[in-house]
Amino acid sequence: MPRRIQFWVIAFLAVTTTLIAGSSSATQQTLKAPDPDAACAKCHRKIYDSYKRTPMAQASGIAADGLIPGDFLHAASGVHYRLFLQDGRAWLSYQRPNATPERTLDGKQELIYYLGSGKRGRTYLFQQEAFWFEIPVNWYAKKQVWDMAPHFLQAKEMPLTLPIDAGCLRCHASDVQTPLPGGRNHYAGSPFLHGGIGCAACHGDPSSHLAQNGKGPILNPNKLDAIRRDSACLQCHLEGESTIARSGHSLTSYRPGDNLFDHIIFFVHKDTTGPAGRATSQWEALLESKCKQQSGDKLTCTTCHDPHNTVEPEKRVSYYRAKCLTCHNDTAFIAKHHPENPDCASCHMPRQSTTDIAHEQVTDHRIQKPASLTPGAMTATSKEIVTVDNLPVTAREYGLAYAQMALHGDPFAIHQAMRYLKEAEQSDVTQASDAELHTQLGFLAQRTGDNKLAATEYETALKADPHKSTAAGDLAILRIQAGDLANAIPLLQSAFLEDPEQLAAGYDLAVVQCNQGNAPAAIQALNRVLLFSPDDTRAHAFLLAIKSGAQPCGQHQ
Repeated sequence: MPRRIQFWVIAFLAVTTTLIAGSSSATQQTLKAPDPDAACAKCHRKIYDSYKRTPMAQASGIAADGLIPGDFLHAASGVHYRLFLQDGRAWLSYQRPNATPERTLDGKQELIYYLGSGKRGRTYLFQQEAFWFEIPVNWYAKKQVWDMAPHFLQAKEMPLTLPIDAGCLRCHASDVQTPLPGGRNHYAGSPFLHGGIGCAACHGDPSSHLAQNGKGPILNPNKLDAIRRDSACLQCHLEGESTIARSGHSLTSYRPGDNLFDHIIFFVHKDTTGPAGRATSQWEALLESKCKQQSGDKLTCTTCHDPHNTVEPEKRVSYYRAKCLTCHNDTAFIAKHHPENPDCASCHMPRQSTTDIAHEQVTDHRIQKPASLTPGAMTATSKEIVTVDNLPVTAREYGLAYAQMALHGDPFAIHQAMRYLKEAEQSDVTQASDAELHTQLGFLAQRTGDNKLAATEYETALKADPHKSTAAGDLAILRIQAGDLANAIPLLQSAFLEDPEQLAAGYDLAVVQCNQGNAPAAIQALNRVLLFSPDDTRAHAFLLAIKSGAQPCGQHQ
């Protein structure tokens, strides 16, 4: 590692560690600031009081205020997890009993915030060097159990680098802050300023309204055209299989009153059938329903759901039956249609197990006749993708969506992604500044064995955005393969420093530095890998080998 860069990294880590060590109480104090929605209560007290009892209003907060104690052993990884309070602070401890030296694991992490109202589940956030992560365990309310986070039930190592970005936070918290350049989960301070989803999430900035004592303008989504009205809900309740930001936009650029699809496009496989099974895809299912298809824009989320109120369990059957009967209001039909069971939803909208959240079910919004209900996960009969609602999209957006699916190695997706992105590259005069487009073209070229083209695309991406850590990390691999270690090292340093989720970049950095005989630098890189991922078996083994002399640095790895 060049001395100048090495010194800068050490200085950065030292200063950051010092600042973060005393920052947890400061960030928590941010959430104790006055509730910005309290001003709304002066005129809307009944709505305010009702809304504060909803899961949305309780979707996040200070960890110590919402800690659900936990103690369980994850069999697949052998890790024992505990969540507990100590001196008014919330902690997660993790330990692997009776482990071999390279599998040793024993540590704890302070929890700063919680996410999730607890109605369905809850998890917690922590920070490391101002990067914010979700813990790898979740509380599942339906079964009253602690277990691993979705997709990690069979993990053999503890996954501690689960970044929480602004796009996720804005559906659980208020006043979400803008990440620092180059880091989707890297913030100068607290990632959000107020717990829970506040009034502004749907009604927009209330400043002018409040400044004029309630006589100024305020957004009422129900008075907007259908797509802008629905966007208030879809910003958090639509997922798709692939999500692509429009050029120059992101989910965080959306503001209430906007058309969400001017910012984000959602793709699904063409001819997809079956219940969605994904916890945030109710809208996809609703679009399949005869009710929605025949009612059109008149049927929306708030036709059945009151965003300001949570229906009490004992009133749910009568409440939702009344919603159904506003359309299905033929007197003879009402009298004869299963008078012994007034629960419409239990037959026509049964709860289905989700494919992305363990121990959980979601209501099937396809609203079908019982005979036509098809259990199981959503299946696709085509590899082609289309947008939700069949919206027009550009070649760039199609290409990026296919590129996401190409991550799984699907040859069709790789071919389509390359085709559309090449078309976008040739037709868009602004493409030189499109770092994401060139990063994905580089990935696709690398995947198909054209390393020369891949390097060119990554270089173009980094010229457009020097903070594009994925491009830096992948270009570094190409440099290593070409024997150009001098140029690989700064790329690996940049990638791992700006995105510690790129553990492979940190490990590769250690390998290159050890090959060059720089054992202290290699040890430093491995220590940082283990700071973010304490259960990284490969990093543990390499570190032990260097320290014991079993792997002398300066010899080819």
